[in-house]
Order: sequence, then structure tokens, then C-alpha cells
Amino acid sequence: MSPIPRRSLLKAAAVAGAAARFSWALGTPDAQAATDPDPVRLDWLEDGGLGAAPGSTVGVPWPRGVHRPGQTFALEDSAGNAVPVQSWPLAYWPDGSLKWTAHAVSSDASGFKLTAGEPAAPEARVTVERGGGTIRVSTGVVAVKIGTNGSALVKSVTRGTTEIARDGRLVLVRQPEVEDEDQGAEKFEHFESAISGAEVEQDGPVRAVVRVDGKHRKGGRSWLPFSVRLYFYAGTDSFRMVHTITFDGTQEPGKSSGDFVRGLGVRFTVPMRDAAYDRHIRIGGEGTGLLREAVQGITGLRRDPGAAVQTAQFAGEKLPDPSTWDQRVTTRLPYIPRWGDYTLSQLSADGFTLRKRTKKGHGWIAAGGGRRACGFGYVGGPSGGLSFGLRDFWEKFPAQLDVRDAHTDDAEVTLWLWSPEARPMDLRFYHDGMGQDTYAEQLEGLNITYEDYEPGFGTPYGIARTSELLFWANESTPAPEELARQAAAVRVLPQLAAPPRQLIGAKVFGPGLYSEPDRSTPAKAKIEDHLDFLFTYYKDQVEMRRWYGFWDYGDIMHSYDPVRHQWRYDVGGYAWDNSELSPDLWLWFAYLRSGRADIFRFAEAMTRHTGEVDVYHLGQWAGLGTRHGVQHYADSAKQQRIANTTYRRYYYFLTADERVGDLMHANVDSDETFLALDPLRKIRTEPYTPDRHALSIGFGTDWSGLVSAWLTEWERRGPKWEKARARVLSTMETIAAQPNGFVQGSGLYDLDTGRFAVAAAPVVGVSHLSAVFGLNELCAELIDLFDMPAFKTAYLDYCRYFNATKAEQAARYGTNFGTLLLFQGHSRLDAYAAVQTGDAQLAARAWTKFYASDGYTESSPWKTEKLSGPVTLVPGSEADWVYTNDTALYGLAAIENLALLGDRMPS
Repeated sequence: MSPIPRRSLLKAAAVAGAAARFSWALGTPDAQAATDPDPVRLDWLEDGGLGAAPGSTVGVPWPRGVHRPGQTFALEDSAGNAVPVQSWPLAYWPDGSLKWTAHAVSSDASGFKLTAGEPAAPEARVTVERGGGTIRVSTGVVAVKIGTNGSALVKSVTRGTTEIARDGRLVLVRQPEVEDEDQGAEKFEHFESAISGAEVEQDGPVRAVVRVDGKHRKGGRSWLPFSVRLYFYAGTDSFRMVHTITFDGTQEPGKSSGDFVRGLGVRFTVPMRDAAYDRHIRIGGEGTGLLREAVQGITGLRRDPGAAVQTAQFAGEKLPDPSTWDQRVTTRLPYIPRWGDYTLSQLSADGFTLRKRTKKGHGWIAAGGGRRACGFGYVGGPSGGLSFGLRDFWEKFPAQLDVRDAHTDDAEVTLWLWSPEARPMDLRFYHDGMGQDTYAEQLEGLNITYEDYEPGFGTPYGIARTSELLFWANESTPAPEELARQAAAVRVLPQLAAPPRQLIGAKVFGPGLYSEPDRSTPAKAKIEDHLDFLFTYYKDQVEMRRWYGFWDYGDIMHSYDPVRHQWRYDVGGYAWDNSELSPDLWLWFAYLRSGRADIFRFAEAMTRHTGEVDVYHLGQWAGLGTRHGVQHYADSAKQQRIANTTYRRYYYFLTADERVGDLMHANVDSDETFLALDPLRKIRTEPYTPDRHALSIGFGTDWSGLVSAWLTEWERRGPKWEKARARVLSTMETIAAQPNGFVQGSGLYDLDTGRFAVAAAPVVGVSHLSAVFGLNELCAELIDLFDMPAFKTAYLDYCRYFNATKAEQAARYGTNFGTLLLFQGHSRLDAYAAVQTGDAQLAARAWTKFYASDGYTESSPWKTEKLSGPVTLVPGSEADWVYTNDTALYGLAAIENLALLGDRMPS
């Protein structure tokens, strides 16, 4: 397919055809998935259960009216044993009944059954105490003191009476100047966390959550805000950290001075009580591989202390008294080196190196290396030690693990989210503007590279990134098998999940828009094969093209360059996708219907990326996202459609993730952003100045992003839910009241009343982009939630006439819609309207537009071709006909059409 223009405001009109009603219309019993409210089966996404992870939290949806607020829940495992569970509401239906509930467990069982009832109490519950500038959390196994001021987020971690770690703080290395090539001298400034506040968000009995906020400080300067959450589960010896930073530094293109991050990490001090030969270092390599060494090794020496002694040291066991060893070793212990420092650095997705030295000021010795490290380590001994790990270690390179001073009384462990051995974090805009000083010149640039450039807009100020870390307080050095379980939890954090049947039956995320995969007919099987092909291809392309890195991991590319056999990573708006045309929705709908773990993990990484990196969280554009480009923040189109709360809802409600909840709540007042920036400023033909009482806001890409934030805040009963509810209903009412409803295109919005002014005259303002950023999915939810016939009619009219003939459009609206695009993607609007109205002609048109309009067709190749040198950088495969716009639209249309009209497919 040829590239799609950035935006097109097109005019049109249409006639309504007579609608015949059939039994397959939405709402009739045979079109709805049945579900029993109890019990709900819950199980792990991947094999292996909870493993060594601290615990897991899962979101469960309920049909409207089934459970009232205050309902308690009980959990059993597959053997019928009661399992302690902590439950709380995530969302409510408009009638006040529970829509989503969250359930936290710390059990390693499987095959859970969730029912209404009284929960079992944990043997050792999580407790939280506040006082003296400290928050003390006890899991019943370990106790953690959390700071409410100062630099230490974690003051101490104790197990029993033994202190395992202390002084857990954040560290930042700033490089004030960068020079190209080998010029200049590097200088560094070292910052540490400075806490501004701490809050207990949950206090047990199964799960406790503490949030700590602040900035990194050195002397009189504080910058790089952080928000850290610490998660604790009953009866566990571990805790999880979710670490978010928001970039608020200065980096200007063309200038070598600025706020360049050279290192960003989390650091703990670990007391070392054992003899040097009983101090153990474990560093994870590839898979379950481990470096297993002692600070002072007694294996491989010229003299043998005894086989049992050597075996015990390698196993991590306490050694017998040296007086029982071969004395030729014992008397020479002072001459055996003590290795106090270890570093594993992963500077790319394809290689790590490991080295060690005795202490600072002495030379490093290579200790091995490999391709992809698991991001896990341990330091300690028979009297206790700390295990630690960083999720997505190699995927979000450059990362690093450091152990320092393990030969002294206090070792220091640092998990570097950005390795200080890598190049500085250079976020400067990538070109000098090339003379694009006026809107006319910028539009010319758009017409050649598809990049919408504007001076000063390509700034990273306000973007964010979230990382996840895990820590274990061990009573002694764990056995290798236990260390492998801990490392596995770091690599893939276990996640409980409700089955697709429950999601479908509860009618969440758009009732009727998705159904379980069905291969019962050749036509259905072929579409399922195509869906599988597209997901597998993108998963493989992430690996082949190395779509990894701290700021990049989770995103995919927009368009392919068949000539270079390469995605257009360096060509303006064709590079990083930044949620264009909703690949996020495609992936989440693919998961909702299938329950596949690989799709969930892909969508999880995308949600973490697009919600943080592609959106501004500080500054003048806070609440807006950035259109697709060479850098995630490069394009001057800062728009609501990218910050769209719709893309975050799935992950939040499936996992109860608090950070994603923050992002959604932050969007509640995003309507204010239209005062700060006019998204149509470059193409308006009439004068326009943003007016608080008359803001031009589109009913498609703009309103869909706004209403998703308002709806979510209302459902969650967030702090601004009453305002949000009013905004949902008032904007629905005033869109419906427009002379042409949704076809009107846009309206003048009053920030104070939350209403659109009703236009005096009908206007046609239809864009091919209006419905492809979640509008259909949201309107399906809204129509199901609220009895507002005028809104339903207005939306169904839009659905009916977008894919209609120009003559039909003109007969209905007085003019046609012009030259439209994305008919295949819009076939899902035909399908939805067909089911809502019972119109058989619309049902037939949905499949016609799906199979024979634009996008992918049955005659598309539906296969890849192998690539190797010298054609491409690395061996792999390509499907040079695949474009992400087409993929997202095909995926959503296929999923929704199958669910809505799977029994009305053409023969």
C-alpha cells in the first residue's frame, strides 16, 4: 500500500438504506458469549507457576450487575486448598456493580478457582508500620525499612535479626559535555536520590505497595524526577521495584554541553560478615548460566585443601574450619588474592563481557562473556546475602551489574539501567532543520520525508521510562537450582491471567468485538493463519532488526524500504511507529481472544514503551504524545491520539499495574492541552486562536483520546471521577446533537462546561484517521454502557457511510466524503453497524471491504523471503509487502469481523 497522508479532512454525505433485522443482531442470546459469574479459573501465563517471584496480581472482569461493591472473594488451588488472596475493586459499571477486581497472591500453586466468599488469611501477613521518618514493611519473612526523606529509599532489609542490605538509593552520573570522536576530556558529576515524599498505597494482608518520589540531587541542583514503587507479598523473602524516571534535562542540537546521563542505577550496600573464602559471588550469564565464585577461591590452587572443601565452596556452603584443611593451604591463605570487584556490562543486545579485579587501583581480569545476560546476580555468604535482578536486561541495553568491595565489611551492588561504560545518553535532535523555518517549508519537508518538522519541537524534555527490578533477602547463599529460579523470575515475571472466556463473557473492552480463535471453516482458518503470520513476523523482525535499547524496546517500525531490504529507520515519519493506527490495540485484542503468553509479553513491552517514551509527562506538552518518527519525540505533531488512554487500559485492567494507572489518571485534564497547542496549526486556512470556551477539537482522533481518559477515570472512581463522568456524557450528547453528528468532524469545545457548541449549519469533515485510533472500540463500549439513542444513531451513521458509495454519501449529506483511504480497516465499522442494526447489506459490505478494497488481500504473498549477505546486514527474512499501518488495521478488522459476523462470511 502506498504511504498514507498525515491527515486529510474530507467532506461527504450519504443516504440511509432500509435495515432488515435478523436474529444475529447484537444483544440476542445466540450472539453473546455466556459466562457464569463464579467460579473464575485463573492460571499462569507461562509454565512454571510463581517460581521465585514475590507474587502476582491479576485483574478479573465481571458481567454487569453480578457483584455489588464490597463483595469479598475466596481463592482455591487445583487441589481445593484455600489460598490467601487480597482483592480490591479496579472499576465499576455505571450501575455501581463491580466491573473489574484485582487479586493478589503469593502462592506457587496453579489451577486457581476464584469465587465470591471470605478469603483465607495468610499464615504470615504483610504488615506496614509508619513512624520516625520510616515506613516499615514486614512480609513475615523479611522486614524492609523505607525512607520518607533523605537519600535512602530502602534504609535496611533484614531477615530475622540479620541485616541483608541497607542504604538502597538511586544513583545518577551526569556528563556535562560530550565531544565527538576522540576530542575533549570527560568529566562527571555524581547525583543521588533525594526523597520528596513517600506514601503507603496498600498495606496488606497479602500485598503492600509503597510509593517513593523525588529527584536526583547533588549540592544545590535537583533534576531527573523519579517515582519508585516497592511491592511486597505475604510470606516471601523478596520484593519488586518499579522505577520510573522522567527526563527534565537540557540537550540542544548542535551543542556539546548539556545534561547527558552517563550512568543511571540503583545501589545497595550489602554487609559482608563471612570469611573471605565464604563470600560468594553469583552473576547470571545466558539462560540459567552462572558465574559461581568466592571472593577468595580455594579451588585450582597448587595445593589441595581437600575435595570436600573445594566442592563445598563451589556449592556455596560454609566451609569447615581451616584448621581441618591441608595445612599447606591454610598457612598460605594470606597469599591467595581476594577478588572484591565484579562487572558485567551489556552494551548491546548481542554481547556482554564479565571482568573482575582485586580492588580499586588494580588491573581488571577478563572473566568471560557471552551474548545475552539474564541481568541477575548475588553477593553474600552462609550468613545471608542479596540476590538482585533487572528485567529486560539485554533488551534495554546498555545495562550493567556491578559488585564492589566484596572483600571488605561492606560490599556495594549497583544495577545500572544505563551503563556508565556506554556512550552518554544523547537525546539531541538528529538534524539541524535543513532550512525548514516556515510552515510552508515544513510542509514541503513533510511531502518528501513524511516528517513534520518544526524548530524546537523535537525535544526529549518530559519523556519517561519505567524499569523493573527484583531483590531477594536470602538467609544463606542459595543452591544453584534456587538461583536459577530467581534468575528465571527476573527474565519473565510470572503473571496470573483470567481466560479469554471470562473476558468475552463479561463484555469488557467492547462487547462482541472479539471472540476466541475459530478454525471451523476454511475461510476462518485462513484468516487465523494470516493473523498468526503477522504476529510471528513482527516478533521475528524485532530480533532480526534489533529493535532493542533503553528508549526503543517495545516499539516497532512504521514502513519498509524494499530497495534497501530494511525498515525505514532513518526516513522521517516512516521510522518508529509510536502507536500510529493502533498496533497496540491489535496486539491487545489478539491477546484478549487467545490468552497467548507471547502476544501478552509483546503487548506488555509496547505498552511500557508507548505510554512512557512516546508521551510527554512534564513541560508545555504534558499529556500529548508524538507522531511517528526517527526519534520517538522528533516530530512536531504533538497530539492526543498518541497519548490515548485506550492503549493503556488493557494492561492496567489485566494486571492492576499502578504505574500505568498513573499515566491514565494524568490524562484526565488533557483537554487543557488544546490551549497549549493547535494540532491543525499548519493546515488551517482561516485564522484561529485557541479560546478556552471555543477550542477546536476533532470528534475522531482528538475526542477518542479524551473520552477514553474520562471513561477510565469514571470507571476507576479516581479522584476526578465526577468531572470525568460529566465530560463523558456531555461530549456524547453534544456530538450527537451536531447537524451531521460524527460526520460534522469537529466542534468548538468549552473547557469549563465540557460541552461542544452545537453548530448552526451542517458540515462534512470526515478523515480516514478519525476512527483508527480506537474510536470504534470506545464507541462500542460507550453505546453498551449508556442508553443514549441519539449518540448511537450518530455513530452508526458514521459507520454506515464511511464505506458507502459517493452517491450514497451525497444523497445523505449533500456532498460526498471525497477521496478516502483505509477501507479494510473501516470494514469493522460496517460489521459493528450491521450487527447493531440487523442490516444484512452492511454485513455483506463488511466482508467485501475486508477482502477486496485496500490493505492486505488473499492474493498478498502471506510468506517471507530469506535474506542474507551482502543484501542485508544480518541473515533473516523479509515480507516487503508488510506495512505496520496495514497490519494494525487488518488485525483489528479480522478480529472484530470474525467476532461480529463470523457466521455471515461469504462462501
